[in-house]
Parts: sequence; structure tokens; C-alpha cells
Amino acid sequence: MPEVSFGPNLLADLAQMWSLPFMVNAFRAGTLVAVLAALAGYFVVLRRQTFAAHTLSVVGFPGATAAAWLGWSVTGGYLAASVAAAAVFALRPRATGRRQRAESAVIGTAAAFALACGFLFSTRSQGSVDGTTALLFGSVLGISTGQVVTLTWLAVVVLVLLTVVARPLLFGSLDPVVARAGGVPVRLLDAGFLVTLGAVIAMTAQITGALLVFALLVLPAATAQRLTARPLRAALVAVAIAVATTWVALTATFYTPYPVGFWLADLAFAGFVLATGVGAVRGRWHRSGRVAAVPAMVVGGTP
Repeated sequence: MPEVSFGPNLLADLAQMWSLPFMVNAFRAGTLVAVLAALAGYFVVLRRQTFAAHTLSVVGFPGATAAAWLGWSVTGGYLAASVAAAAVFALRPRATGRRQRAESAVIGTAAAFALACGFLFSTRSQGSVDGTTALLFGSVLGISTGQVVTLTWLAVVVLVLLTVVARPLLFGSLDPVVARAGGVPVRLLDAGFLVTLGAVIAMTAQITGALLVFALLVLPAATAQRLTARPLRAALVAVAIAVATTWVALTATFYTPYPVGFWLADLAFAGFVLATGVGAVRGRWHRSGRVAAVPAMVVGGTP
């Protein structure tokens, strides 16, 4: 990346940054994956599937490095590995109790093995340390125009799918027993969402890297749910937070020596901490207001 500095003329600085094709591609791809990750992340947080999301992102790493080793598309490798792992998750029998704990341990072990395989494939493909770091922690330098076009088509498909299943998926996420009794195909929706999530994670990893997908997938959605309990409003707030975080992170990456993954994770975490603090203060204020209202009701004789 060229040596640049932030000057007093903001418009000139932005024009300088956007005059470079790789930064234009980074902003286009970053905006696409931010919207998708925030919408999918809302359901991930609501359904408490963050561990599954993390596992899918880790599994995508060996898929990408294996594709690079074989001379195939890295994006295709990410997508194939993440979606295949999501399909395995979706087809497995539902576990409960002790069996669920044992299954979580197996999934965690498999994720560690997948990460080791990723490093092996990276070594076999004679990839540089910088290339491996970019796959794990993200980079704005490797986003090509072809990748942006591919991400755009995938984004359109995923957005259509999420729009179609949003209402029954929300119902099934909040109360699967009642939803199933009402005729909602909960099992099919679960499987479809996991496969869609695998695709979203594969796309998000193009910007964040395999290990920092949470920066866009979980933190904006978790922050939004701290601010509002209304589903539509929370989803829109999550999208706004994810897009703003991505734009600020890309700009900071251009003007500083620090990688995009660092800025994405830190900015998203700072937003979550701020929202948590605001929620705590707001909750204390409401509680103090209710407590103060009790003596007034007694003095006034209100029943």
C-alpha cells in the first residue's frame, strides 16, 4: 500500500483514496459483506449459533488454502468448504443434554484439525506468510473486480433467500415448538439457514479473514439487540453499524500501518461496549424512575 497521510482537506483525502482501484473494490466488497453479515448475524445471535458460525469460518480457511494449492479460485474454496460444513451441521441429528456437550467437543476438535490442515495446505502451495495472514486476518489488497462481481451475485441470491424466509425463520427462532405446531417447517428452515450462513461467512472472510468473521457477523447484531428489541429495527441498526464500521475500518487501514482486521474487530467491539454501557445506564434510570414513583403513588393515594 502506498505511503499516504491524512491531511486537512477531507474531500481531497477521500478522492485520493478512491482513485485507487483496489480501494474502490474493497469498499464495494466491504459494503456487500457488511449488509449480508449483519442480516445473517441477527439470526445467529438470536438463535445462539455463534459457536457454529465460528466453526464454519475456521473450516473455510483450509478450503481457501487448498484451492490456492490446486490453482483454483480462493473464493470458490472458501465457499465450497463453508457450505459443505454447514450442510453437515444441518443434516446431523439434533443432540440434547450430555450428547450435546460431547458433540460440541467433537466440533471444536474438528475445527482445530481444520485449522491445522489450512496451514499444511498453505505450506504445500508455497504461499507467503503475508498470504496466509491475509486469509486468516483479512486484507484490502487482494479484492479484485472479478471477486466483487461474484460477491454481488451471491449477495443478491442470499438477500432474496433471507427476505423470503425472514418471517417464518424469526418465528421458528423465537419459539420453535409453537412454530412447528403451527405448520412451520422448522427443521427445513434450520438447514436452509445454516447453508446460507456458510455462504455468508465465505463472503465475509474475503474482507475480515477466517478468524475475524465475528467482527461483522456477531458484534453489530449483538450491539443492535442491546439497543432495541424490535426485530426489524434491530436488523436495520445492525446493518448500519456493520456498514459504518467497515467504511471507517477501510479508511483507517488506508491511512495507518495497521491491517483491516484490527480496525474491524476493535471498532465493532468498541461499539458493543458502548451499547452495553448505554443499556445499563438506561435500565438503571428506568428502575430508579419506577422506585421513585411508588412513594408518590402512596402519598397521593393512588391504588
